[in-house]
Amino acid sequence: MGTLDGKVALVTGAARGQGRSHAVRLAEEGADVIAIDVCTPVETVEYRGASVADLDETVAQIEKLDRRVVARQADVRDLAALQSAVADGVAELGRLDVVVANAGIFTTAPVHELSEEQWDTMIDVNLTGVWKTVKATVPRLIEQGSGGSIILISSTGGTQGFPNFAHYVAAKHGVIGLARTMANELGQHEIRVNAVQPTSVLTDMIDHVGMYKLFRPDLETPTREDLRQALLGGMNILPTPWVEPRDISNAVAWLASDQARFVTGSTLPVDAGALQKM
Repeated sequence: MGTLDGKVALVTGAARGQGRSHAVRLAEEGADVIAIDVCTPVETVEYRGASVADLDETVAQIEKLDRRVVARQADVRDLAALQSAVADGVAELGRLDVVVANAGIFTTAPVHELSEEQWDTMIDVNLTGVWKTVKATVPRLIEQGSGGSIILISSTGGTQGFPNFAHYVAAKHGVIGLARTMANELGQHEIRVNAVQPTSVLTDMIDHVGMYKLFRPDLETPTREDLRQALLGGMNILPTPWVEPRDISNAVAWLASDQARFVTGSTLPVDAGALQKM
């Protein structure tokens, strides 16, 4: 018996990285899954975008667990596309219980060098996209009348101020404010809302040449190992440069379950101590 048997979970950004990990982890606990991803490159983003093949692999991993999955290609900036994906998923899977607003992007520049396109795209995906995910799903949760769990993926950047990430930090601060407000609004419907704050997670979002160069500008051709060494002493209390996607997914699965039935309005760091580092 899993902690989510009989439940249906929706995950955005599900084609790879944290999103795939969350979707698979929830399926391991017995949930059927609505998996959503844009599956195309996003403007201003340097690293490789997710693909349809990536989303197909997520589907295959969920089906190997003998769980049902409805996968849809949709941009979290497109409310109508999200609403259509939710409608399709509920029509096939019968209900909706858990929402994981995970989709996000990452770019870097000093605040005064950010272009309008970089700023707008970041806020549109990482904050407004979270709100649109909520807007597309909350009416269904309220209508069902059986409560639910909404989990917004923020960041340690939702509390701290990191140089060169002003637009990202602003968006992730906003996600925490959104979670706290929603918890107050939706508690009367027995819908819980929480935010997760990961430290650096080893996915394509940080595992690329642009990030290597940001942290090791002194090197002509820095590598992942150079990034690892740069982060090892500077980011976290525990001696690790980053965590794995599954570390975040374990927290997501707990918040989704009845084990966390009285947890709402919280921010849960999975940060190797980063927020407490002196």
